[in-house]
Amino acid sequence: MGAAFDEEVDLLVFGAGAGGMTAALSGAIAGLKVLLCEKTDMVGGTTSTSGGTTWVPGTSLARAAGLDDSAEDAARFLQHVVGNRGGDTVRAAFLASGDAAISDLVAHSEVRFAPAAAHPDYLDGPGSGYGGRALSPVEFDGRLLGNDFARVRPPHAVFMGLGGMMVGRAELGALLKPFASLANFKTTMRVVLPYFRDRLRHKRGTRLLMGNALVGRLFYSLRKRGVPIWFDSPLSDFIRDETGGVIGAVVTTANGPRRVRARRGVVLATGGIGWNKDLRARLFPSQIAKVSQAAPGDTGDGVSMAEARLGAAVDNGCDSAGLWMPCSMLKRSDGSTGIWPHILLDRAKPGLIAVGADGRRFVNESDSYHDFCMGMLRAGLSEAWLVVDDPFIRTYGLGLVLPGGRGLGSLLRKGYLTKAATLAELAQRIGVDATGLAESVAANNRFAASGVDADFGRGTSVMNRFNGDPGIQGNPCLGPLNKAPFYALKVVPVDLAGSGGLSITPDGAVLDQAGAPIPGLFACGNDATSMFRGTYPGPGTTIGPAMVMGWRIARHLAA
Repeated sequence: MGAAFDEEVDLLVFGAGAGGMTAALSGAIAGLKVLLCEKTDMVGGTTSTSGGTTWVPGTSLARAAGLDDSAEDAARFLQHVVGNRGGDTVRAAFLASGDAAISDLVAHSEVRFAPAAAHPDYLDGPGSGYGGRALSPVEFDGRLLGNDFARVRPPHAVFMGLGGMMVGRAELGALLKPFASLANFKTTMRVVLPYFRDRLRHKRGTRLLMGNALVGRLFYSLRKRGVPIWFDSPLSDFIRDETGGVIGAVVTTANGPRRVRARRGVVLATGGIGWNKDLRARLFPSQIAKVSQAAPGDTGDGVSMAEARLGAAVDNGCDSAGLWMPCSMLKRSDGSTGIWPHILLDRAKPGLIAVGADGRRFVNESDSYHDFCMGMLRAGLSEAWLVVDDPFIRTYGLGLVLPGGRGLGSLLRKGYLTKAATLAELAQRIGVDATGLAESVAANNRFAASGVDADFGRGTSVMNRFNGDPGIQGNPCLGPLNKAPFYALKVVPVDLAGSGGLSITPDGAVLDQAGAPIPGLFACGNDATSMFRGTYPGPGTTIGPAMVMGWRIARHLAA
């Protein structure tokens, strides 16, 4: 080891989210000496609070499950969605490597997925998929991590029951009505009893699902392979040789700065734009909320430092620098804010409309969360209102209000949502145009009767219908909104990930502002600009590319 360095490895990775942990794990599988540095005291980043769905077309997992999918179909679909926005070579590399990456991880680690038989792409088009592309992380027992379980970043509190219990989407109905049937009672006991056991020793339940399961499996795999992870150790600076290539980095640790040489390369996977004020002000629309779904430690370190110190090119993401979710906010008694992302449990259901300050609809409410918010941004809206009637909120819930209206009274008192006896009163209370709201509701009711949304085509796409109410005859996304009292809930566009980021080659090498690779520097995950160029093709189209590109970088450097 050279005297100028405190440590020497083959691969130095910054960021312990899905992309960074996959790069580190894949490097170890390929025989590289790896060091993973994480800025915070926990692994998982934004992945840990996500659904964990991983979009990778054409895998052997899908074929083994008898699901008809291929990378070739996905290529046709992405050409239809992305068009001439660019990113073609990186997308081609992702599609060419997806099956090998997932197969390698499954064969040589504890990472496990189950391909979803029904989880359609978010948009229709030639080659769009219905099942097989969306891979769901298999449930993981956090107890296998021992004391390291405390290092797995937990989900957002609003998504855990009883103060720390993870619940699968398919289990929610049973837990809300545990005594409605014997099957519901058995499901409830199967979920709740182990949770109470866990709380005797842990701060939360050890049954990990969704993004937490993926993070737990990656972390466990790294531990089994003995890959060192430095916690509370952010990137401080890059170390370059006389030619300008990156040969290592300075890492801030509790014992002072450490100079680490990386013989093969440095990988940035620090979470993307996240909470970085300068990048947000420069790249995001002005009406975007000053909050983020990104993990607290995601402050744009990789992107901003690569640009400022190495002249790396930062791409604006083409259509959008961010990927968005409509979110409602709850001010808690301690002054903190709870954020509820409106993914699919309410927006897609019949009998809900979204309106702006003029009381008019602006988008197909059943479209994906990103496309819903893009409709807001095109309309110049910084906020919108989800409007429903009493039967809707009793049947489906609304945001933090659970189906059956559970929690409604308390949330009304806290000002989370607004209630009124008439539409005119509701409009006055939330500050929208009463005439516009009345006309929008009347139009919705006509559309519900005819089954055709003449304004925005709600219920015409496969994904719309999949997330609607299957018990509704005709259009499962359209229903009347006519029984008082009426309710409104404000939503704002919040970023769940960055689409803008560092420009990269198909092997993940970071490009400088002249378009040339910066020797020794690589990026994946949200630190790299999205290969989908501001579009959002399907479920898991952030995590899938993050993992596959992390794998590609490691394999490229191992070769």
